[in-house]
Amino acid sequence: MADPSSYRPKPGQIPDSPGVYKFRDEHGRVIYVGKAKSLRQRLASYFQDLAGLHPRTRTMVTTAASVEWTVVSTEVEALQLEYSWIKEFDPRFNVKYRDDKSYPYLAVTLGDEFPRVQVMRGHKQKGVRYFGPYAHAWAIRETVDLLLRVFPVRTCTSGVFRNAHRTGRPCLLGYIGKCSAPCVGRVTPEEHRELAEDFCDFMAGRTGTYIRRLEKEMTAAAEDMEYERAARLRDDIEALRRAMEKNAVVLADATDADLIAVAEDELEAAVQIFHVRGGRVRGQRGWVTDKVEAVDTAGLVEHALQQLYGEESGDAVPKEVLVPAFPDDLDAVTQWLSGRRGSQVSLRVPQRGDKRDLMETVGRNAQQSLVLHKTKRASDLTTRSRALEEIADALGLDAAPLRIECFDISHLHGEDVVASMVVFEDGLPRKSEYRRFQIRGRVGDTQVWHGQGQDDVRSMHEVVSRRFRRYLAEKERTGEWLPESGEAPASPRPADADPPAGGEADPALVEENGRPRKFAYPPQLVVVDGGRPQVAAARRALDELGIDDVAVCGLAKRLEEVWLPGEDDPVVLPRTSEGLYLLQRIRDTAHDFAIRYQRGKRGKRLRTSPLDDVPGLGEARKRALIKHFGSVKRLRQATIEQICEVPGLGRKTAEAVAVALARTAPAAPAVNTATGEIIEDDDGGTAHGRGSGHE
Repeated sequence: MADPSSYRPKPGQIPDSPGVYKFRDEHGRVIYVGKAKSLRQRLASYFQDLAGLHPRTRTMVTTAASVEWTVVSTEVEALQLEYSWIKEFDPRFNVKYRDDKSYPYLAVTLGDEFPRVQVMRGHKQKGVRYFGPYAHAWAIRETVDLLLRVFPVRTCTSGVFRNAHRTGRPCLLGYIGKCSAPCVGRVTPEEHRELAEDFCDFMAGRTGTYIRRLEKEMTAAAEDMEYERAARLRDDIEALRRAMEKNAVVLADATDADLIAVAEDELEAAVQIFHVRGGRVRGQRGWVTDKVEAVDTAGLVEHALQQLYGEESGDAVPKEVLVPAFPDDLDAVTQWLSGRRGSQVSLRVPQRGDKRDLMETVGRNAQQSLVLHKTKRASDLTTRSRALEEIADALGLDAAPLRIECFDISHLHGEDVVASMVVFEDGLPRKSEYRRFQIRGRVGDTQVWHGQGQDDVRSMHEVVSRRFRRYLAEKERTGEWLPESGEAPASPRPADADPPAGGEADPALVEENGRPRKFAYPPQLVVVDGGRPQVAAARRALDELGIDDVAVCGLAKRLEEVWLPGEDDPVVLPRTSEGLYLLQRIRDTAHDFAIRYQRGKRGKRLRTSPLDDVPGLGEARKRALIKHFGSVKRLRQATIEQICEVPGLGRKTAEAVAVALARTAPAAPAVNTATGEIIEDDDGGTAHGRGSGHE
């Protein structure tokens, strides 16, 4: 526990101006981010007598080892920088809301040539118009089913769309009138886009105008004795009204507002948000959080506003936001919201009338959500604690393993060998620290085996060695560990080390500025997917690196036996054991993570094209070639002069294309042995079959 006086800034060193500050722990990680109108006054409040601090604040300042700050011009800039830093550093002592479940949205992909209506979850994407969130996906599908009668917008996947376009036959929805069938040219792209935009207008709340227009068209059709058309319009109007009835009117017809309510106790808080558009509740969502910092209702509201609108802009930020209490920096928050929307946003606490009544309803939902969350969490916490204690007892550990890392190897007949590492902390998965490795048969600078087929035991030795070499490299870099005299220091980056998933920089060298270092913290327990050989390999890897404070065990799939290093017999946990269940869950998570990575690598390898080997030929010109000739087969049959006709291709590149395709040409046409028919190979540009030599 650090003494705050050891890192307290000198008197007069802190400026008396707006800014954002960061507390760091002894490892350099950012553990708390805050903002202040006056940095001098705010930071001084942290360095008073510890007995006078709130217990959570006291824990934070004694965990910290340093503090730093950044001066800004205005309180709005401080609000923006605070949000950016909380998102970037994920500080452990800041309030962080998490969704109490994954909410589905009704999405319209306006960025596509033929917009599609579908259910979407997860992060929002560019070029997509979202409505919701909804409590249930079936509610979206019911609404869409009613609206497709009036707005027959495409709902099919890209594969179904391409297949219909190729065959000239629409899907079932096209036949029954619930899709305008742009795939077969029944409507032009412009007409289909107009339908999609009308659909979006209706979902955005502009319903009255559209229904009145349909009523006028129905009346005109009846007067012209076009009774069939009038009847169809009548049914369309009825369908729209049924869709509207699913969202009862709760506020005045033109009201666009979000209502935020908070329910809290000493340890946790729940937030509920109702999205009202056109006077109707169009969506609902909820968050829960641990109160890891000393924060009141106003602070919870401010954090909720930051998370809710931090990535939004335009109409996604409503004209009016109703809250249970004003944030401390009301003017700054209002100005920030208005900047996100591009026009004035009103932040209000409702006092009377329909808005007050609806806010009470939202508050009851928040209270119910908090009670349900606490009930579930109490059960989960008890179960996790019992599981960790059972693991500690079974393996003879001094304490419950709060951080467990599990490794698994995956390959297909010795090809595309990969490994996965998953991390569980306090019995819960910590997905941000999952890692994956390409196995290359090397550890450090030493070749382990040569062309004798991939071996799970050797692969396990390699991946555990690489993971803990990076841990030692990080400790050496920070000065926490120094090699003994005569001992070679751990290389900060093994020569064979593959970059982490996504091609990011080496984990052992990243995070100089406070982000969690990816290999900096050791587990108390390493679990390997396998039996005695895999366990022995992992233990040997740790012994070779001089690491003796990390326990190792293996979980064999056949009988779910737990193996320990050097033991002839396994540890058998009861089938009803919570500890065994947790180990199984960790092992299965690592297995699934490795399988997904291995399949992805294999699929990427099989999706190669003979055009990939042509120097200087980028993706744009590859697409231009395939679009011009229709397939790799037809391109292979073209002359150099014909290839030169493609815009952007010179003769030198055309010759390189011709040479590459000739090199991968099939030796002979494929023949159906049952019919004697020559099978046409129209590979359409993927070229992963006979012509590429990959099968």
